[in-house]
Amino acid sequence: MALGAGVRIGYALGSRCAIGTAVAEYNASNAECLVFAFKEGLLSKAAHDLEIRVERFEIRVDDTSHAIVASFDPNSLRLVNAYPAGRTEPEQLSQSDVQKIHDHIVGDILQTREFPEVRFVSSMVEAADEEFHVTGSLTLHGETRELHADIHERGERWVAEVLLEQPDFGIKPFRALFGTIRIKPGVRVRVSAPR
Repeated sequence: MALGAGVRIGYALGSRCAIGTAVAEYNASNAECLVFAFKEGLLSKAAHDLEIRVERFEIRVDDTSHAIVASFDPNSLRLVNAYPAGRTEPEQLSQSDVQKIHDHIVGDILQTREFPEVRFVSSMVEAADEEFHVTGSLTLHGETRELHADIHERGERWVAEVLLEQPDFGIKPFRALFGTIRIKPGVRVRVSAPR
């Protein structure tokens, strides 16, 4: 079983891969990265759960060792859907609302001028039946933490989902109206790519 059927190139993948080794490369043209943020608080019914797409990223997977190096541009986050009462309603927010949310995320929460890249480098990738167990380091908002993720087959794609706790990376979750509307500290990130 091979992890990665994307565009294969000869590339030096950090210290885990020699120059000339075959590497599968993924980006927004053949893969997807989504972030899901969830509301809470006394007035949470007035807010929305959010689905956000990362529009610029690059993931490289070595065909032999399965070593992974990934880079994500936090400035490229774009709101895709709002979920009032658990329903997908993309028309719920105006373009002005969408832009305000984007500006708040990149400017106030992620502070992308100071921290313009999110980066993941694997330290161990283990194959088990039809999945992979991945351990590595995630650098987000200037903080580096160990990350564990499972990559599963789902139809014709590989899918990984992780829950990131914003405070672990020095990020203060969104709060409004004296905390009566809040975004939960944990956001879910889903990455999928073709097999």
